[in-house]
Amino acid sequence: MAYAQDPHFSQFFSSPLTLNPAFTGKFFGAYRIAGNYRNQWSTIQNAFSTNTASIDFQIMQNKIANNDTWGVGFMGYSDNSAGGAVKFNYGSFSTAYHKGLDEDGMHQIGAGFQITYSNMLINTSLLNFEDQITIAGFRGISSEFFSGNTLKSNYIDLNAGLLYNGSTNNRNNFYLGVSMYHINRPKQSLTGAAFVLNPRTNFHAGGYFPIGYSTSLHISGIQMFQNGASETMLGAAVQINATPDEIKSTSIYIGSWMRLNDAIIPYAGLEFGDYRIGISYDYTTSQIKTASLNRGGIEVSLIYIRRPSTDRPINCPKF
Repeated sequence: MAYAQDPHFSQFFSSPLTLNPAFTGKFFGAYRIAGNYRNQWSTIQNAFSTNTASIDFQIMQNKIANNDTWGVGFMGYSDNSAGGAVKFNYGSFSTAYHKGLDEDGMHQIGAGFQITYSNMLINTSLLNFEDQITIAGFRGISSEFFSGNTLKSNYIDLNAGLLYNGSTNNRNNFYLGVSMYHINRPKQSLTGAAFVLNPRTNFHAGGYFPIGYSTSLHISGIQMFQNGASETMLGAAVQINATPDEIKSTSIYIGSWMRLNDAIIPYAGLEFGDYRIGISYDYTTSQIKTASLNRGGIEVSLIYIRRPSTDRPINCPKF
Protein backbone atom coordinates (compact mmCIF):
# COMPACT_ATOMS: atom_id res chain seq x y z
CA MET A 1 0.00 0.00 0.00
CA ALA A 2 2.87 2.37 0.64
CA TYR A 3 3.90 2.19 -3.00
CA ALA A 4 0.52 2.03 -4.70
CA GLN A 5 -0.71 4.60 -7.17
CA ASP A 6 -4.01 6.42 -6.81
CA PRO A 7 -7.10 5.34 -8.75
CA HIS A 8 -7.27 7.24 -12.01
CA PHE A 9 -9.28 7.66 -15.20
CA SER A 10 -8.13 7.31 -18.78
CA GLN A 11 -10.66 10.04 -19.57
CA PHE A 12 -8.88 12.35 -17.14
CA PHE A 13 -10.32 15.33 -19.03
CA SER A 14 -13.86 14.23 -18.11
CA SER A 15 -13.16 14.09 -14.36
CA PRO A 16 -12.08 17.66 -13.61
CA LEU A 17 -12.07 17.54 -9.80
CA THR A 18 -9.82 14.46 -9.65
CA LEU A 19 -7.43 16.08 -12.15
CA ASN A 20 -6.96 19.51 -10.59
CA PRO A 21 -8.91 21.35 -7.85
CA ALA A 22 -8.33 24.54 -9.87
CA PHE A 23 -10.88 23.28 -12.43
CA THR A 24 -13.62 23.95 -9.87
CA GLY A 25 -16.06 26.41 -11.43
CA LYS A 26 -14.10 26.63 -14.69
CA PHE A 27 -16.88 26.18 -17.25
CA PHE A 28 -19.48 28.28 -19.07
CA GLY A 29 -22.83 27.84 -17.38
CA ALA A 30 -24.72 27.88 -14.09
CA TYR A 31 -23.55 24.51 -12.76
CA ARG A 32 -21.81 21.32 -13.89
CA ILE A 33 -22.58 17.72 -12.97
CA ALA A 34 -20.03 15.03 -13.87
CA GLY A 35 -20.11 11.27 -13.49
CA ASN A 36 -17.47 8.65 -14.30
CA TYR A 37 -17.41 4.86 -14.26
CA ARG A 38 -14.38 2.63 -14.89
CA ASN A 39 -14.10 -1.17 -14.80
CA GLN A 40 -10.50 -2.32 -15.29
CA TRP A 41 -9.26 -5.90 -15.84
CA SER A 42 -12.66 -7.45 -15.14
CA THR A 43 -11.24 -10.86 -16.14
CA ILE A 44 -8.93 -10.76 -13.10
CA GLN A 45 -11.66 -11.13 -10.44
CA ASN A 46 -13.04 -7.63 -11.14
CA ALA A 47 -9.70 -6.13 -10.19
CA PHE A 48 -10.68 -2.44 -10.13
CA SER A 49 -14.01 -0.64 -10.30
CA THR A 50 -14.09 3.13 -9.86
CA ASN A 51 -17.00 5.61 -9.73
CA THR A 52 -17.24 9.35 -9.18
CA ALA A 53 -20.03 11.91 -9.08
CA SER A 54 -19.47 15.64 -8.69
CA ILE A 55 -21.19 19.00 -8.90
CA ASP A 56 -19.58 22.42 -9.06
CA PHE A 57 -20.92 25.91 -9.61
CA GLN A 58 -19.96 29.58 -9.50
CA ILE A 59 -20.69 31.88 -6.58
CA MET A 60 -20.58 35.60 -5.76
CA GLN A 61 -20.75 36.60 -9.45
CA ASN A 62 -22.37 39.94 -8.50
CA LYS A 63 -19.73 40.62 -5.85
CA ILE A 64 -16.50 40.05 -7.79
CA ALA A 65 -15.05 41.49 -10.99
CA ASN A 66 -16.80 40.58 -14.26
CA ASN A 67 -13.69 38.89 -15.62
CA ASP A 68 -13.15 36.78 -12.46
CA THR A 69 -14.74 33.46 -11.48
CA TRP A 70 -15.13 31.85 -8.07
CA GLY A 71 -16.16 28.21 -8.00
CA VAL A 72 -17.25 25.73 -5.33
CA GLY A 73 -17.64 21.97 -5.79
CA PHE A 74 -18.49 18.69 -4.08
CA MET A 75 -17.46 15.19 -5.14
CA GLY A 76 -18.10 11.61 -4.05
CA TYR A 77 -15.61 8.94 -5.10
CA SER A 78 -15.67 5.15 -4.69
CA ASP A 79 -12.95 2.68 -5.66
CA ASN A 80 -13.32 -1.09 -5.22
CA SER A 81 -10.64 -3.69 -5.86
CA ALA A 82 -9.88 -7.37 -5.23
CA GLY A 83 -13.42 -8.41 -6.06
CA GLY A 84 -14.88 -5.88 -3.61
CA ALA A 85 -12.68 -6.90 -0.67
CA VAL A 86 -10.87 -3.54 -0.63
CA LYS A 87 -12.98 -0.37 -0.76
CA PHE A 88 -12.05 3.29 -0.71
CA ASN A 89 -14.76 5.93 -0.27
CA TYR A 90 -14.04 9.64 -0.55
CA GLY A 91 -15.98 12.85 -0.01
CA SER A 92 -14.44 16.12 -1.18
CA PHE A 93 -15.07 19.84 -1.00
CA SER A 94 -13.17 22.11 -3.36
CA THR A 95 -13.00 25.79 -4.21
CA ALA A 96 -11.08 27.77 -6.82
CA TYR A 97 -10.69 31.42 -7.76
CA HIS A 98 -9.90 32.38 -11.35
CA LYS A 99 -8.47 35.87 -11.87
CA GLY A 100 -9.04 37.57 -15.21
CA LEU A 101 -5.89 38.75 -16.94
CA ASP A 102 -7.72 40.86 -19.54
CA GLU A 103 -10.91 42.91 -19.68
CA ASP A 104 -13.03 40.23 -21.34
CA GLY A 105 -11.83 37.34 -19.18
CA MET A 106 -10.41 35.49 -22.21
CA HIS A 107 -7.27 34.75 -20.19
CA GLN A 108 -7.44 33.65 -16.56
CA ILE A 109 -5.14 32.19 -13.97
CA GLY A 110 -6.71 30.20 -11.17
CA ALA A 111 -5.79 28.55 -7.90
CA GLY A 112 -7.80 25.77 -6.27
CA PHE A 113 -7.89 23.96 -2.95
CA GLN A 114 -9.55 20.68 -2.01
CA ILE A 115 -10.10 18.86 1.27
CA THR A 116 -11.08 15.19 1.25
CA TYR A 117 -12.32 12.78 3.88
CA SER A 118 -11.17 9.26 2.99
CA ASN A 119 -12.40 5.94 4.34
CA MET A 120 -10.71 2.60 3.59
CA LEU A 121 -12.34 -0.77 4.32
CA ILE A 122 -10.86 -4.27 3.89
CA ASN A 123 -13.23 -7.20 4.26
CA THR A 124 -10.79 -9.97 5.19
CA SER A 125 -13.44 -12.67 4.78
CA LEU A 126 -13.29 -12.06 1.00
CA LEU A 127 -9.50 -12.48 0.82
CA ASN A 128 -7.65 -15.74 0.20
CA PHE A 129 -3.99 -16.28 1.10
CA GLU A 130 -1.29 -18.67 -0.03
CA ASP A 131 -1.32 -20.80 3.12
CA GLN A 132 -5.08 -21.32 2.74
CA ILE A 133 -4.79 -23.19 -0.56
CA THR A 134 -5.42 -26.91 -0.26
CA ILE A 135 -6.47 -29.64 -2.65
CA ALA A 136 -10.02 -29.33 -1.37
CA GLY A 137 -10.14 -25.58 -1.84
CA PHE A 138 -9.42 -22.50 0.26
CA ARG A 139 -8.84 -23.21 3.93
CA GLY A 140 -6.11 -22.41 6.38
CA ILE A 141 -5.04 -19.96 9.03
CA SER A 142 -4.15 -16.56 7.53
CA SER A 143 -7.52 -14.99 8.32
CA GLU A 144 -7.06 -15.94 11.99
CA PHE A 145 -4.47 -13.17 12.34
CA PHE A 146 -7.22 -10.57 11.91
CA SER A 147 -9.28 -9.69 14.97
CA GLY A 148 -12.42 -9.08 12.90
CA ASN A 149 -13.77 -9.41 9.41
CA THR A 150 -13.25 -5.72 8.53
CA LEU A 151 -10.21 -3.47 8.79
CA LYS A 152 -10.80 0.29 8.67
CA SER A 153 -8.73 3.43 8.16
CA ASN A 154 -9.85 7.06 7.98
CA TYR A 155 -7.86 10.16 7.15
CA ILE A 156 -8.08 13.76 5.91
CA ASP A 157 -6.41 14.63 2.61
CA LEU A 158 -5.35 18.05 1.29
CA ASN A 159 -4.97 18.82 -2.43
CA ALA A 160 -4.27 21.99 -4.43
CA GLY A 161 -3.59 23.17 -7.98
CA LEU A 162 -2.91 26.03 -10.39
CA LEU A 163 -4.46 26.53 -13.83
CA TYR A 164 -3.92 28.95 -16.71
CA ASN A 165 -6.65 29.14 -19.35
CA GLY A 166 -6.62 31.25 -22.51
CA SER A 167 -8.48 31.90 -25.76
CA THR A 168 -7.80 34.21 -28.71
CA ASN A 169 -11.24 33.98 -30.35
CA ASN A 170 -14.57 32.16 -29.97
CA ARG A 171 -13.28 28.97 -31.62
CA ASN A 172 -10.15 28.04 -29.68
CA ASN A 173 -8.93 27.42 -26.16
CA PHE A 174 -5.73 26.30 -24.46
CA TYR A 175 -4.78 25.54 -20.87
CA LEU A 176 -1.84 24.51 -18.71
CA GLY A 177 -2.07 23.27 -15.14
CA VAL A 178 -0.29 21.60 -12.25
CA SER A 179 -1.83 19.94 -9.22
CA MET A 180 -0.68 18.04 -6.15
CA TYR A 181 -2.71 15.53 -4.17
CA HIS A 182 -1.92 14.21 -0.62
CA ILE A 183 0.05 17.35 0.23
CA ASN A 184 -0.19 16.54 3.94
CA ARG A 185 1.07 12.97 3.39
CA PRO A 186 -1.78 11.29 5.32
CA LYS A 187 -1.25 7.98 7.06
CA GLN A 188 -3.28 4.80 6.58
CA SER A 189 -3.29 2.60 9.67
CA LEU A 190 -5.01 -0.80 9.56
CA THR A 191 -3.33 -3.28 11.89
CA GLY A 192 -1.15 -0.92 13.93
CA ALA A 193 1.38 -0.24 11.19
CA ALA A 194 1.03 3.16 9.46
CA PHE A 195 1.57 3.61 5.73
CA VAL A 196 2.27 7.07 4.36
CA LEU A 197 0.28 8.10 1.28
CA ASN A 198 2.87 9.86 -0.85
CA PRO A 199 2.05 13.05 -2.80
CA ARG A 200 0.91 12.74 -6.42
CA THR A 201 1.82 15.53 -8.83
CA ASN A 202 0.03 16.11 -12.15
CA PHE A 203 1.27 18.27 -15.02
CA HIS A 204 -1.39 18.59 -17.69
CA ALA A 205 -2.15 20.67 -20.76
CA GLY A 206 -4.56 20.77 -23.67
CA GLY A 207 -6.48 22.84 -26.13
CA TYR A 208 -8.63 22.89 -29.23
CA PHE A 209 -8.66 24.83 -32.48
CA PRO A 210 -10.64 24.72 -35.75
CA ILE A 211 -9.44 22.66 -38.71
CA GLY A 212 -12.48 23.46 -40.85
CA TYR A 213 -15.84 25.19 -40.72
CA SER A 214 -17.52 22.41 -38.74
CA THR A 215 -14.55 20.44 -37.38
CA SER A 216 -12.08 21.05 -34.56
CA LEU A 217 -9.10 19.21 -33.17
CA HIS A 218 -8.84 18.64 -29.41
CA ILE A 219 -5.50 17.60 -27.90
CA SER A 220 -4.43 16.93 -24.32
CA GLY A 221 -1.83 15.21 -22.21
CA ILE A 222 -0.90 14.51 -18.62
CA GLN A 223 2.24 13.51 -16.78
CA MET A 224 1.80 12.06 -13.27
CA PHE A 225 4.40 11.31 -10.60
CA GLN A 226 3.91 9.47 -7.31
CA ASN A 227 6.60 7.95 -5.10
CA GLY A 228 8.95 7.02 -7.94
CA ALA A 229 6.19 5.83 -10.26
CA SER A 230 5.20 7.87 -13.31
CA GLU A 231 2.55 7.78 -16.02
CA THR A 232 2.34 9.64 -19.32
CA MET A 233 -0.80 10.01 -21.43
CA LEU A 234 -1.16 11.82 -24.76
CA GLY A 235 -3.95 11.94 -27.30
CA ALA A 236 -6.39 13.82 -29.48
CA ALA A 237 -9.95 13.75 -30.79
CA VAL A 238 -11.63 15.31 -33.81
CA GLN A 239 -14.94 17.09 -33.19
CA ILE A 240 -17.42 16.98 -36.05
CA ASN A 241 -20.18 19.53 -35.53
CA ALA A 242 -23.46 18.54 -37.18
CA THR A 243 -25.19 21.86 -36.39
CA PRO A 244 -22.40 24.49 -36.29
CA ASP A 245 -24.75 27.48 -36.51
CA GLU A 246 -26.65 26.58 -33.33
CA ILE A 247 -25.58 27.83 -29.89
CA LYS A 248 -26.14 24.39 -28.36
CA SER A 249 -24.93 22.33 -31.27
CA THR A 250 -24.71 18.57 -31.73
CA SER A 251 -21.25 17.07 -32.21
CA ILE A 252 -19.53 13.72 -32.33
CA TYR A 253 -15.95 13.11 -31.17
CA ILE A 254 -13.62 10.43 -32.47
CA GLY A 255 -10.07 10.00 -31.22
CA SER A 256 -7.58 8.05 -29.17
CA TRP A 257 -5.22 8.50 -26.26
CA MET A 258 -2.16 6.46 -25.35
CA ARG A 259 -0.75 5.56 -21.96
CA LEU A 260 2.91 5.11 -22.82
CA ASN A 261 4.21 1.55 -22.44
CA ASP A 262 0.82 0.36 -21.21
CA ALA A 263 -2.31 0.88 -23.33
CA ILE A 264 -3.97 2.36 -26.41
CA ILE A 265 -7.30 4.02 -25.58
CA PRO A 266 -9.83 4.62 -28.41
CA TYR A 267 -12.43 7.27 -27.52
CA ALA A 268 -15.86 8.23 -28.89
CA GLY A 269 -18.10 11.00 -27.64
CA LEU A 270 -21.45 12.63 -28.31
CA GLU A 271 -22.40 16.19 -27.36
CA PHE A 272 -25.96 17.46 -27.60
CA GLY A 273 -27.72 20.26 -25.78
CA ASP A 274 -26.08 20.56 -22.38
CA TYR A 275 -24.76 16.98 -22.32
CA ARG A 276 -21.50 15.30 -23.31
CA ILE A 277 -21.18 11.52 -23.15
CA GLY A 278 -17.86 9.73 -23.66
CA ILE A 279 -16.85 6.09 -23.87
CA SER A 280 -13.35 4.65 -24.08
CA TYR A 281 -11.62 1.31 -23.80
CA ASP A 282 -8.09 0.57 -22.60
CA TYR A 283 -6.51 -1.97 -24.92
CA THR A 284 -3.55 -3.30 -22.94
CA THR A 285 -0.20 -3.42 -24.75
CA SER A 286 2.08 -4.12 -21.77
CA GLN A 287 3.15 -7.54 -20.47
CA ILE A 288 0.07 -7.84 -18.28
CA LYS A 289 -1.98 -8.45 -21.43
CA THR A 290 -1.24 -12.19 -21.00
CA ALA A 291 -2.98 -12.35 -17.63
CA SER A 292 -5.78 -10.01 -18.72
CA LEU A 293 -6.35 -11.90 -22.01
CA ASN A 294 -5.65 -8.66 -23.89
CA ARG A 295 -8.54 -6.98 -22.09
CA GLY A 296 -8.12 -3.63 -20.42
CA GLY A 297 -10.76 -1.35 -18.97
CA ILE A 298 -14.00 0.17 -20.17
CA GLU A 299 -14.80 3.71 -19.09
CA VAL A 300 -17.92 5.87 -19.44
CA SER A 301 -18.26 9.58 -18.64
CA LEU A 302 -21.19 11.98 -18.54
CA ILE A 303 -20.98 15.75 -18.14
CA TYR A 304 -24.00 18.02 -17.88
CA ILE A 305 -23.49 21.80 -17.89
CA ARG A 306 -26.51 24.02 -17.49
CA ARG A 307 -25.73 26.67 -20.09
CA PRO A 308 -27.65 29.82 -21.07
CA SER A 309 -29.13 29.95 -24.57
CA THR A 310 -28.47 33.61 -25.36
CA ASP A 311 -25.16 34.82 -23.93
CA ARG A 312 -21.95 34.72 -25.95
CA PRO A 313 -20.14 31.52 -24.91
CA ILE A 314 -16.88 31.76 -22.98
CA ASN A 315 -14.48 29.07 -24.15
CA CYS A 316 -13.27 26.77 -21.41
CA PRO A 317 -11.21 23.54 -21.34
CA LYS A 318 -12.91 20.42 -22.73
CA PHE A 319 -10.14 17.82 -23.15
